[in-house]
Amino acid sequence: MKLFGSRGRNDAGRKTRSPLTQATALYQAGDYAEAEAEARAVAAARSRPRDDPYAPLALSIAALATDAQGRHAEAASTYDALLPVFGRIFGVEHPQTLQLRSNRAQTLSALARHVECEEECAAVARAAARGTGPEMPFIAAAARNGLVYALNAQGRHPEAEALAREAIATHRVPDRFTLVLQLGLARSLNAQARHGEALVEAERADELHRSLPKEQHRPDSGAVELAMATALLGLGHGTEARTRAAAAHDTCLAAFGPDHRRTAEARALLDRIDGA
Repeated sequence: MKLFGSRGRNDAGRKTRSPLTQATALYQAGDYAEAEAEARAVAAARSRPRDDPYAPLALSIAALATDAQGRHAEAASTYDALLPVFGRIFGVEHPQTLQLRSNRAQTLSALARHVECEEECAAVARAAARGTGPEMPFIAAAARNGLVYALNAQGRHPEAEALAREAIATHRVPDRFTLVLQLGLARSLNAQARHGEALVEAERADELHRSLPKEQHRPDSGAVELAMATALLGLGHGTEARTRAAAAHDTCLAAFGPDHRRTAEARALLDRIDGA
């Protein structure tokens, strides 16, 4: 999962006064094109002085919004340019910098650069484990989720399963981090043809997803349905699997557009079902 945070160095407790308030609200509402435009406008307006933290923070929101629209390569380029800036302004192991690195790594995985994603997520998780701030456990959980995804993408499913189970046990909070880790676990189980177990995990994820505030639903649109559809197909329930896969595709198309990696994954599953 992608972490989202937009406070500057001196903005704690004063979010309503932040120049990023509008871009933040648009992104959280799922209005990604509008969030990108607003964030870029803020960045342009605050490009001077050189060390104003709001300009790079605004561009990090633009990168998140770009990625959410399926423009993964463009988002990765923005992250690459921001990394040294964040390191200079915030420090190399500051939560903002680690968050940026985690988000960048998971964008690399969308570009099939899974080894790079694995290495960077592992490094971020280690750095977060060394940290002491309240954000660090969440940064570590997000990085471990990216690592689970990268391991699955490389066919290392037992490793992904073990890491997902460990991360869930460590995190122990019923929130979005647990949700995405459960989905990563379901993915690893499906890939090992343990579809009954995968369906149980997907159903747990579905229950948790429904319990979360609605404003937290958008980033994971279609993910639960996709996990369920894959498990159902593996169990031989083709009709139900197709219904779930079609729902996942329609949801992802509406939320992220046709070029997003989850939309493409849902489309590929539909094609697989229809071609069987």
